[in-house]
Amino acid sequence: MALESKIPEGPLEQKWSKHKFKMKLVNPANRRKHTIIVVGTGLAGASVAASLGELGYHVLAFSYHESPRRAHSIAAQGGINAPKNYSNDGDSVYRLFYDTIKGGDYRAREANVYRLAEVSGCIIDQCVAQGVPFARDYAGYLDNRSFGGAQVARTFYARGQTGQQLLLGAYSALMRQTHAGSVKFFDRREMLDLVVIKGQARGIIARNLLNGKLESYTADAVVLATGGYGNVYYLSTNAKASNATAAWRAHKRGAFFGNPCYTQIHPTCIPVSGDHQSKLTLMSESLRNDGRIWVPKQKGDKRKPKDIPENERDYYLERLYPSFGNLVPRDVASRRAKDMCDEGFGVGASGLAVYLDFASAIQRLGKDIIEQRYGNLFDMYKQITAENPYEAPMRIYPAVHYTMGGLWVDYNLMSTIPGLFVLGEANFSDHGANRLGASALMQGLADGYFIAPYTISDYIASNKFEAVSADAPEFKEAENSITAVINKLLSVNGDKTVDEFHREFGKIMWDYVGMGRTKEGLKKALTVIPKIREEFWKHVKITGNAHDLNTELEKAQRVADFMELGELIAMDALQREESCGAHFREEYQTADGEALRNDKKFSYVAAWEYKGAKQKQVLHKESLKFEYAKPSQRSYK
Repeated sequence: MALESKIPEGPLEQKWSKHKFKMKLVNPANRRKHTIIVVGTGLAGASVAASLGELGYHVLAFSYHESPRRAHSIAAQGGINAPKNYSNDGDSVYRLFYDTIKGGDYRAREANVYRLAEVSGCIIDQCVAQGVPFARDYAGYLDNRSFGGAQVARTFYARGQTGQQLLLGAYSALMRQTHAGSVKFFDRREMLDLVVIKGQARGIIARNLLNGKLESYTADAVVLATGGYGNVYYLSTNAKASNATAAWRAHKRGAFFGNPCYTQIHPTCIPVSGDHQSKLTLMSESLRNDGRIWVPKQKGDKRKPKDIPENERDYYLERLYPSFGNLVPRDVASRRAKDMCDEGFGVGASGLAVYLDFASAIQRLGKDIIEQRYGNLFDMYKQITAENPYEAPMRIYPAVHYTMGGLWVDYNLMSTIPGLFVLGEANFSDHGANRLGASALMQGLADGYFIAPYTISDYIASNKFEAVSADAPEFKEAENSITAVINKLLSVNGDKTVDEFHREFGKIMWDYVGMGRTKEGLKKALTVIPKIREEFWKHVKITGNAHDLNTELEKAQRVADFMELGELIAMDALQREESCGAHFREEYQTADGEALRNDKKFSYVAAWEYKGAKQKQVLHKESLKFEYAKPSQRSYK
């Protein structure tokens, strides 16, 4: 299959506006005749479901939670980008476009990124109209703060809970349409398969998590907004329920998987404290606005931080990157923290941490200001560590956070399966090899509010849809396939829990396919992963049955998918013989330890095609062309 990105012709700044005019429309009376399924009700899912419902479509929205308010979008704490230039510091749509392309190490489409920057300003207007309580300055104007990878203040925020407030806005819009009858919300359902009929996505199979029943739903288009796959590593900042099953099952039905190796490591997380942990906690990147990152200049220095004088501290990001300082992009900050710890300068009992210090900010601004900006984050840190960050520096270390890879989509956000649209973190995104901070919320809401409603309508208007019944053979085949997998898992009756397998597998992923990758390590992972997967299907222990609430069965299916996806991540990382953004092959780095790209050989999107359980995945390449943001060696010095 040839990859068609469907990027419109014309100047960069006119592509989207001209494309919108050329797209076909569905008149209001006809919209009521069409059903659209939306899987996932976080920011991207809730916003697109609300928007499609308001347009008049019949929308079926699915969540494995009991409420959209529990979506992992609430964990995006720091803010949302938009080039409003309220700070009058030189921001513009083009500068946001350029910062995003550069931050992603020139591994994203120019057209998509420019459109993202272009529509992002509309998001702020939309959310203010919804009542989202963005921070305001003394005069009452919307306030901005800085984030990594930018030299301007373009990030709108609501203390340290921006994602939660934005989600409440999208949730309100969704519930409005639910009460109006245009959206029907299905809680506690998990999509386990995509149904493709005559080459088109025409429905899903969902499992009712309360009674185990498989349910079939038909539609004219399917939207996946199911988030990323960071939990493939077991320990990550993602909520424990976050998983890749919906996207992975769609991949096995024909949707290509784009850039799976691009996994973001966030530099500002509470360090691992022991084997008992099941997840890690993110400390927002916004803290790097006022917090200063440092380590002792002396290796193995075990003194308390207050006992280490200024002249014996190494503020290494400020030293290495004077232009950006503590606000370098996440991939750069993460690698430097790892370097410091690997060289013996790490702090804390494990030596796998660096300090994030607010002493100078408190002295300069006062404790009250810091509390207004970050109070809930400081409280969370104290609850978890029993340490007061107002009095002593936070200890932080990098952790898996976001995935730039995902299902491949064209300019219209449609996958290689006609009628299957993929939004937010579930698609291979507009972030290239590294996402800048405060851009996840931006992409999710841009896709949901301002892009997908146009492109889905164009698809509906451009195609004819035969009536489809949930009794169709394709639905029965999918149901039987799911039932067979469930029965197989329950019949194993082994001696190891799902979590034991997930933890073992996640450690292999972190050790060999994590922050630093090598050819040798990736080959080792590709040898070990199949063995763990084989053991899983022979020795996993799942209690309970398929006809009741069974969280172990839920986890088992998700972990089985993670293991298959993990192998693809390693394969993708092995074939990409360069370092770019968050994909760091240790063999390919500059003399000062920065990522060394190979634009001649690897300036492409890797799109993988599933060929069956017994065949290797096939790699397709979408070439990336840069007319406006010419690739150069990234420098934040």
